[in-house]
Amino acid sequence: MGTAEIAVRLGVGTRRARQIAMMKGFPEPAAELSIGTIWLTADVEAWIAQFRPHLAKEDRA
Repeated sequence: MGTAEIAVRLGVGTRRARQIAMMKGFPEPAAELSIGTIWLTADVEAWIAQFRPHLAKEDRA
């Protein structure tokens, strides 16, 4: 999951998503690629469930 996908999940712009990703407590990136930083979807979803529960997916099957 890249910054653009995080932005969509959080309902914010990519600039704000980058700011959030730099916050203490946000999951560590899974990798730094030439196209940008990526995170494990499960890690981001767990963070959303804890810190933005109103955005958490009901069924994460």
